[in-house]
Amino acid sequence: MEAAEKNLIYLYCVTKKAPKLKGVGNLVDELYFVYHLGLYAVVSKVKESEFSEENLKKNLANLEWVKDRVTVHEEVIEGIMKNSDVVPFKFATIFSNADNLKAMMDKHLEDFKTNLRNLKNKEEWGVKIYCDIERLKGTVIHEESGILKIEKEINSSSSGKAYFLKKKKEELMKEAVNKRINEYGQESFELFKILSYEARINKLLPKEVTEKEDDMVLNSAFLVDKDKVSEFIHAVDDLKTRYNDKGLNLDCTGPWPPYNFCNLSKGKEQSG
Repeated sequence: MEAAEKNLIYLYCVTKKAPKLKGVGNLVDELYFVYHLGLYAVVSKVKESEFSEENLKKNLANLEWVKDRVTVHEEVIEGIMKNSDVVPFKFATIFSNADNLKAMMDKHLEDFKTNLRNLKNKEEWGVKIYCDIERLKGTVIHEESGILKIEKEINSSSSGKAYFLKKKKEELMKEAVNKRINEYGQESFELFKILSYEARINKLLPKEVTEKEDDMVLNSAFLVDKDKVSEFIHAVDDLKTRYNDKGLNLDCTGPWPPYNFCNLSKGKEQSG
């Protein structure tokens, strides 16, 4: 007779008040919490056949499997966030049993307290800026005197000289565009940072990830007091209008689980 398959514990997030689990995500009947040292860990039971270290490595290669479960993961955390401040954990943070989970909570107790104190009544919002480079070039060429001067020289020069002038123009254009992008990105970040409790600049994502035609030129996250969110969004809308004719598009999304503002080490927690 085969032994019953062992359950593992899947951790979504930790909060300091009893979470409301009813109606959260698609795991409403499976979700529960583990209370320890004044903290509540929102968890569910999962099968070794899917989430043991060996099987998880195999399943992570299945994009459909990952997509479905990441969606549930985010739904659960966002559902808990509606009534509680949370420290979110990355997808597939697994423990072999409740004792191991509690040991992790012991180890990071002060980190949890600090994070939850900093996150109180705050939300994470993301602001990404995308740039239509060709459209920005159209703006730059009319505002840079050095480029305008070379443009006139090209029109009145021999073909040989014009060739070298065009090369020079391309260099100046590239420098001017990069300078503008840096200036606009810095201006945006500093403006939104003033309206935030904390701010982060993340790495730029390629088009293969963003699925946008334009290049990402700023990828930032902001921890905003809930009573200042409307002011924050209004500032984004104002800047969006100002930047529109320059070929820049601002994309503001949220609220998100505050992954960018939790300093807790969330490395691999799985135990044998």
